[in-house]
Amino acid sequence: MVLRGLHYGRLMPADRNTHFGYRTVPLEDKQALVDDVFTSVARRYDLMNDLMSGGLHRAWKAALVTALNPPRDTRAFAVLDVAGGTGDIAFRIARAGGPNVHVTVCDVNADMLDIGRKRAAERGIDGVTFVEGNAEALTFPDRSFDAYTIAFGIRNVPRIEAALAQAFRVLRPGGQFLCLEFSQVDVPMLDRLYDLYSFNVIPALGRAVAGDAESYRYLAESIRRFPRAPAFAEMIGAAGFRRVNFRPMTGGIVALHSGWRL
Repeated sequence: MVLRGLHYGRLMPADRNTHFGYRTVPLEDKQALVDDVFTSVARRYDLMNDLMSGGLHRAWKAALVTALNPPRDTRAFAVLDVAGGTGDIAFRIARAGGPNVHVTVCDVNADMLDIGRKRAAERGIDGVTFVEGNAEALTFPDRSFDAYTIAFGIRNVPRIEAALAQAFRVLRPGGQFLCLEFSQVDVPMLDRLYDLYSFNVIPALGRAVAGDAESYRYLAESIRRFPRAPAFAEMIGAAGFRRVNFRPMTGGIVALHSGWRL
């Protein structure tokens, strides 16, 4: 189910446009379009991540888990992983933490969540639950999590400011916000090579492996439309987070953003 215009009990304005890749679409239509993309690519999503990044996404995600540093003792520690339907981040956090680390995966796409649940059962991973929900309208109580993580998902949210506000709301005081997202390449010449790769190789891979070139063309376009790392850091601060910082990785291809609810 797609929640349209709902933000924790009140309607959001839906009378303006936004971008879907390089297209301009009505704001209230974007979530359904994004949902169609991830329904199409769900089955091959993690395999495509390996192919598209040459396996580098594993190192980027490891950096997120290291920054999170889930407790390895018996302390209770609740993590909300948003847009992580296949469980990739959640499983890494669960393996890195102690017996009382619990990860709730929240994703708007039921197909991605189905894959995550099956993988958790197949791998015997405890401490991870899967919940269908919208990043802009989380149904969890205020101050209910010790950490909020989102990896390669926030650029697909129609109202990023609303999602950041919800992240702040559900975190306890002292809670950490961590966001891993594609950014802007800052190495001369690498930026041109990256553009050629993104708009030629990635859609071709999508066609060959997932049977869907257009969804991967959208994903490449969405990266270019996402704010640069300093601008996104300002948005995180505007949502109320403190000690906001970001760390570019791999020449700026991705950035790990962090903030705290203090």
